[in-house]
Amino acid sequence: MDSRTTRYLKSCFQKYYKTAEIGLPDHLPNREWAFIFYDDMPEKMMHRHKAFGSPGEALDYLYGMAPAHVYNSTAYYEYPDARKMNEKNWLGAELIFDLDADHLPNAPRNYADMLELVKKETFKLMDFLLDDFGFSEQETELVFSGGRGYHFHITSPKVRNLGSSERREIVNYVSGRDIDFKYFFREVAMDGDFGTGSKAFKGIKNLPVKCTLVGYDSGWGKRIALYLTDYMKAECGKKYKKDMFPELRRHDVGDTTIKKLINITNSENGLKDILEKGRLDFGVRNFKEIAAYFMQESMGNFLHRFGASVDEPVTADIKRLIRLPGSLHGGSGMLVKKLTLPELESFDPLNDAVVFGNKPIKITVSKPFSVQLKAEDLRIEEGIQEVPEYAAVYLICRGVAEYGHRRNQPGVVQRKKPDLKDNSG
Repeated sequence: MDSRTTRYLKSCFQKYYKTAEIGLPDHLPNREWAFIFYDDMPEKMMHRHKAFGSPGEALDYLYGMAPAHVYNSTAYYEYPDARKMNEKNWLGAELIFDLDADHLPNAPRNYADMLELVKKETFKLMDFLLDDFGFSEQETELVFSGGRGYHFHITSPKVRNLGSSERREIVNYVSGRDIDFKYFFREVAMDGDFGTGSKAFKGIKNLPVKCTLVGYDSGWGKRIALYLTDYMKAECGKKYKKDMFPELRRHDVGDTTIKKLINITNSENGLKDILEKGRLDFGVRNFKEIAAYFMQESMGNFLHRFGASVDEPVTADIKRLIRLPGSLHGGSGMLVKKLTLPELESFDPLNDAVVFGNKPIKITVSKPFSVQLKAEDLRIEEGIQEVPEYAAVYLICRGVAEYGHRRNQPGVVQRKKPDLKDNSG
């Protein structure tokens, strides 16, 4: 990035910070701050161990310095500006989750598709935080990172003093790591006329048993119930064939049982009994072992659907630096945007996190590039281009353009329909 481009970006960021609404963290004097400036590019040297005593001091600094990247500590310190970490005196930390496309298997290269996939992961994690852990919406802060994902800040005092090992256990839970399905299935003696209440079985030890799903109404038990019922519906949507329920047939389950499962699936209360009562009484011998075996065989698909893929080192780090809500991401020029939880459904980062306007700006593009911003798809060819300011800032931040024109650099900008790929990551 040449000096003219650096000055242009700093002026754009400074114009933004002059009137921006910044989400300053609570306990402001106890937070460490860190910055990366455009003057430090491309080395990205971080300047840290900074502290602010008041909101005005912090906001004046952002406007005056116009940094490329802004971070504050998730931890609270007695002396946040101490130069050595062991001198800061750690007082606690928020519980942080980072969902980023970098950590998702087989993430698409298309930027829009990538963001959509990360949003789905974010919904899965939100379900864990609100339902499994019982955090309230007020203590669950959601932030779009300005790049390729989302951050959750849990501000509840209950988590503030958790150590790294406890935080790793939370990651293990939401990811489903090392889940042991055999603990979710239990066999109990049948009640009523054909079980423990029957005179015919009085004094007999080996009473008829039924299989039940433990914790079917919450947590991972509920997710197992959903997976089993959806699997049965999917299999029974076909005509009867010898190869139906292949996972069960590998466990020597025969045609009689398979037909019974079909009847249960198609009956009025068959699957409802699983979801609402945890009943897995299919009249199948040793169904507890069969169910656990089936879930183990289906582990990959099950965790892909229900497990949340989060960055474990971020959550486990009790002294982490994280992007400031309301700041700009120096790698994209997009807003690090704080959201309410209900806003996530309709949030479109390629429109809602774009802060710059439509003023035409001349840039010199170093290589062909395509991007979708503000509901418009742009194919940018190499050479001198005139593009809207929001596109100019994005392309410069991505490192594929310089501000202004360079001689002997012809070029054109093409606008076309969707289905373009942003290969920047």
